[in-house]
Amino acid sequence: MKHSGSLLIVDDNPDILIAARLLLKQHYQSVKTTDNPFDIAGIINEQRKLEQPIDVILLDMNFTQDSISGKEGFYWLKKIIEQDANIVVLLMTAYGDIQLAVDAIKAGASDFIAKPWQNEQLLGAVTAAFSHAKDKQQVGKLTRQKQGLNQALNTPNFEFLGQSNAMQQVFSTIEKAAQTDANILITGESGTGKELTAHAIHQASMRHSQTFMSLDMGAVAQNLFESELFGHKKGAFTDAKADHIGKFELAQGGSLFLDELGNLPLEHQAKLLAALQNRQITPVGSSKAVDIDIRLICATNDNLDQAVSEGRFRQDLLYRINTVEIRLPALRERSDGIPLLANYYLKHFAQKYKRSLTISDDDMSALCQYAWPGNVRELAHAIERAVILTEGDKLDISSVVGNSASVSTDEKTQSTEVLNNVAQYDTFDLDILEQRTVRAALKHHQGNVSHAAKALGLTRGAMYRRLEKYGL
Repeated sequence: MKHSGSLLIVDDNPDILIAARLLLKQHYQSVKTTDNPFDIAGIINEQRKLEQPIDVILLDMNFTQDSISGKEGFYWLKKIIEQDANIVVLLMTAYGDIQLAVDAIKAGASDFIAKPWQNEQLLGAVTAAFSHAKDKQQVGKLTRQKQGLNQALNTPNFEFLGQSNAMQQVFSTIEKAAQTDANILITGESGTGKELTAHAIHQASMRHSQTFMSLDMGAVAQNLFESELFGHKKGAFTDAKADHIGKFELAQGGSLFLDELGNLPLEHQAKLLAALQNRQITPVGSSKAVDIDIRLICATNDNLDQAVSEGRFRQDLLYRINTVEIRLPALRERSDGIPLLANYYLKHFAQKYKRSLTISDDDMSALCQYAWPGNVRELAHAIERAVILTEGDKLDISSVVGNSASVSTDEKTQSTEVLNNVAQYDTFDLDILEQRTVRAALKHHQGNVSHAAKALGLTRGAMYRRLEKYGL
């Protein structure tokens, strides 16, 4: 039975090519030959396109007549390694010596074969080279997986908390749905905790010991959508310097969370739908489909039913992703849960910044009356700012809710009412306010979009939409 794998023999002597091919063809499925080393790069690329990448190259060291230095072999060895470091190279020459063999190994060759060879010796060296190639490929794959999985190891900074009736219903739905493999759609305003909900679903599911992989669709460039989700093969496009494993494969056996799904263009919606229906993906630049086994969790702050009616979102994809829908209530709809959250964040950030702080009942009341348009994310950032700016041992929330920390209870109520009245401004006024806020955040963070978005309690995708909206 022949071994799988592809071998390329490069030698300017036709007799050597014939003899080596006849011997090795008996043992390996694919044996290519060429008498011109300038063909090597093209053959490597062609075999990669055919999904039969070259694993081992048997390379002569001398191609110019009367040349015995081996310099040509070292030159082409370097070129091969630069093109694909996973290929294992065996060098061969009729003018071998110990020093040349040592130099060949140092230069990156797997072994050194002297001509004429003993068939058993050549077979042994080639067998060892294929084994080495398999090990290198596996290490390369694991390295790429590790790079991708670093994201999965970044567990949420905060716990998923809530004590209101609305949140108890959310927890009940999570408990029921998590035990199945049903696709779940999480909806709600920005900052309500959609990613924390996705993590909670994964942790409560039968896949909890496997990978949780997330991707913010609002932050993915359109031309990289397929690469990010499905992966790509080396050379598939200009910047594809190495194979890339997509999020579907990285999440194999676990959960894949697609945030900001409403941002997905229609053309990409069709590709995502096909992958979900067929349970298969095909990396960019490959013709070989890969079976997938993932639990899909999606999230959006968009109204997808309205998007369907407006032609912005495919109805068949919506049916596919929302077997179970979980709506997260805005913080203003569950203000009775604010004390639990505020105290949790106060404890978290007080420990982070090595502070010992408490919050007064009046100040807690002011926090509960504020509308929190940025929801839980805004509350967390507000408490963090207050912890940093407070000078005494009582949390000063004046930087969070107007000047409420230094006024009477009645004045705090009035201040809160003013803040809540922001929601009554007309659209033009709100746009001006939002534009000024975004511009100020960018200026403060010296143009760093990620830092500005974090300070405003926005996702990067939401921040980029505002930059485009206001021409910033």
